[in-house]
Amino acid sequence: MSALCLKKLMGQAIRNDGNFLTRCFATLWTQPVHATMIPHTWVELEQSKGGFLSVFTKQFCTYEDAEEKVNKKSNSNARKTIGSVGRKIPHRIIHLIDENGEDKGPVHRADVIRIMDERELKLVALKETADPPVFRLMSGQQIHEERLQLRDKQKASAKKGPVQQKELTFTTTIGQHDLDVKVKQIQQWIEKKHHVKVTVQEKKGDGSKMMQELFGQILETMPDKATYLSPPRVLKEGRSMCVYRHMSEKELHAYKRKEKEKRMQEDNEQKDKSMQEDNKMEATEPHLSKQ
Repeated sequence: MSALCLKKLMGQAIRNDGNFLTRCFATLWTQPVHATMIPHTWVELEQSKGGFLSVFTKQFCTYEDAEEKVNKKSNSNARKTIGSVGRKIPHRIIHLIDENGEDKGPVHRADVIRIMDERELKLVALKETADPPVFRLMSGQQIHEERLQLRDKQKASAKKGPVQQKELTFTTTIGQHDLDVKVKQIQQWIEKKHHVKVTVQEKKGDGSKMMQELFGQILETMPDKATYLSPPRVLKEGRSMCVYRHMSEKELHAYKRKEKEKRMQEDNEQKDKSMQEDNKMEATEPHLSKQ
């Protein structure tokens, strides 16, 4: 009997202690640890008649790299932009490139801010993942131009798809007016980055030479835009064919550089010719004065 009474008294004491602790503290019950987001926490309170209350809390993850992977995924899908980081540079030492593209190497952020104030420039992040991070000084005009170029590239990449091929066919006896209309249509297609297949049919025994001249005449109307995807070649039954395409950026730069060198050479030749004429005039002036 005494043992039974002692057991009841101990059980009563344990329940009283449990009730006291429950009044003072809330017992937190969480879901098992997984590599997933936990949206809420279960809290057991004495006041909750149902036993548990669902308390919504800030989401977190027990997996260390989960948040980093989510951020990387969102950053990869985000639209790239170019903007100034302001005067609050998050890194003590950065790899600096000035507004002229000259590499200044590692520079302390205090010196960077001083240069920004002296030259009235802005700081743009190029590669923050590098060690040290790479930043560039740019003027407002340079940032504006970079944004325009980036916008054009994004538009071009968004519209990028399978290349369409257009076709035109005419004969060697085509009139000049009709040829001008055809050329204008080809130029419009080239502007849209289409490939243009042109087939020329021989008439009255003009031969392949006349057809080759027509292909070259068409290409000369757009020297800074188009080139051959497939050079002119003779087919059967008196026909010739070629395919035009838009120049790539590399080809366009090479063409402009070549044209610039050509103009410089022509200017030098003109100067040499003028100097020779001046020398001839100077040589004849003393002879005329003696007479």
